[in-house]
Amino acid sequence: MKEAEQLFYSTLKIKGILFKVFASHKGILKIYINDIGTKIKRGEAIKLHPDDPYMNNVFKQLKEYFNMERKEFDIPLDLRGTDFQKEVWKELTKIPYGKTISYKELAIKMGGAAKSRAVGQANSLNPTPIVVPCHRVINTDGKLGGYSCGLDVKEMLLELEGKLSLELFEEV
Repeated sequence: MKEAEQLFYSTLKIKGILFKVFASHKGILKIYINDIGTKIKRGEAIKLHPDDPYMNNVFKQLKEYFNMERKEFDIPLDLRGTDFQKEVWKELTKIPYGKTISYKELAIKMGGAAKSRAVGQANSLNPTPIVVPCHRVINTDGKLGGYSCGLDVKEMLLELEGKLSLELFEEV
């Protein structure tokens, strides 16, 4: 019988956002923002202090990001998904701080514009938002598009990075 994998979690509020982070022995497994989409039950993981070594400095680096002292993350991740999803998430990490690309542009990088829907789905399933910057993907028309953690959070992140344009909110 296979032994159950040991998971760990911790929570911390940073700049008004509640982060709940789950980790395995390999790295950060999942980041939930404001409890949206929480699927791992607390009883399945051991609660740790935010600065515990198993949290891999994720909260320290998130604080630095929100204080505009960090533009890239260097924490170990334990990303789980299909090979295509992992390829999309890897591509997301190449989008520079303060820059955005469209879902279509991302799809082209992943093999063709016809993959836009699959790329959008993989983007929405990103288990480590902010660290893997899926918030930097927007619609071709410049509108924000969707965000699994809520459009208000996506808007705040793009504003923090200096990328939010007032054109996004103009009436046409």
